[in-house]
Amino acid sequence: MLDLKALKAALIQLEEERKIPQEKIVDAIEQSLAAAYKKDYGKKGQIIRCRLDVDSGSMSFYQVKIVADDSTIRFVELNEEGEPLVAEVSEGEEERSVYNPEKHILIEDAQKIKKDVVVDDEIVFPLDMKDDFGRVAAQTAKQVIMQRIREAERGVVLDEFSDREGEIVVGTIQKIDLRGNVFVEFGRANGILPKEEQIPNETYRQGQRIKAYLFNVEETPRGINLRLSRSHPRFLLELFALEVPEIANGSVEVKGIAREPGSRSKMSVVSHDESIDATGSCVGQKGVRVMTVSDELNGEKIDIIEYQEDPKDYIAKSLSPAKVIGIQLNEELKEARIEVVQDQLSLAIGKGGQNARLANKLTGWKIDIKSDEVKKEELPQEEVVDEDKEIENVEETPVEETEVETTEETQSDENETEQTPEEN
Repeated sequence: MLDLKALKAALIQLEEERKIPQEKIVDAIEQSLAAAYKKDYGKKGQIIRCRLDVDSGSMSFYQVKIVADDSTIRFVELNEEGEPLVAEVSEGEEERSVYNPEKHILIEDAQKIKKDVVVDDEIVFPLDMKDDFGRVAAQTAKQVIMQRIREAERGVVLDEFSDREGEIVVGTIQKIDLRGNVFVEFGRANGILPKEEQIPNETYRQGQRIKAYLFNVEETPRGINLRLSRSHPRFLLELFALEVPEIANGSVEVKGIAREPGSRSKMSVVSHDESIDATGSCVGQKGVRVMTVSDELNGEKIDIIEYQEDPKDYIAKSLSPAKVIGIQLNEELKEARIEVVQDQLSLAIGKGGQNARLANKLTGWKIDIKSDEVKKEELPQEEVVDEDKEIENVEETPVEETEVETTEETQSDENETEQTPEEN
């Protein structure tokens, strides 16, 4: 007889701590008791099950036999241990199970017990009650129940995190390996933030609370593995959904995101409510909303633009903060030639071509940017040459020599005037 008080306390504790339903735990106990019974008192090939009454603490054992006929089983000779002797198997017989009297019952015999029985039904035969299991059987029961509880817990965790796939999860950094992979603990599950999914130049420390985007849930032999990312474009979207109620309730829709993690991002938004400003709601009062998201992304700069149906307007907006003065589109090649004023060229291209590159990702158009400056070599060459010749042919007036000659002539006249009275 089981200790009902201890059993019920264990059921309640497992349900609260590991979120495993009591029905699954009771099923695990029944399977472990059936395995122990078979270990000590059963025969090879037998299907033994146990039924446990949690309220009274009583348990009963029974053997199950599967109803079969010639279409589902084949008859071969068995050795003393109940194993089939090696024999040639013809085609078509491989799919049929070997008849075992401890596991199967012919349909003719089964109909004597239950008239309406059909093939693959189960016939139950009660077994003698046994509760004095040996050490090996008890160890088997322990292994079975621990395995079943782990499987049940794994199923609960899988269901929980499968529903959260595509959302932001918060955990605690457990360790960082030599390759830079970050392992995050989420209570009953562990996640991994690979090096390639991290924001460049971002540092992590053990015990740090971290937000990440859950993009994949994997079931492995070691348990449930959560794949995390902080560089995924949807991580930016989910962060804004947390900060901007208009995005969460669908009033504002994010149409596109282009990211270079840790450096700069562009996000296009559109409002489905005429009374709501899409870009203003994302930026927030005094920029508080976009600054909160930027701080979470290690200071990543975020450009928020309004989505436009017209490709020309959309491309022009995507090159913000540069001002576009002309756009030519090639619909077939999906190429766009952009014209900007000279002092806006470096701003439109961005540092290392970043602004143009992000605009390309955001719009899906190949962008070529040029300035509108009219260069000197683009003017007619003849006009330029004639103008230079005219400048070269201009005679310079010798100002100083003229003044000297005038002075000398004046002095000569004065001398002649002085000499005239003496001669008289």
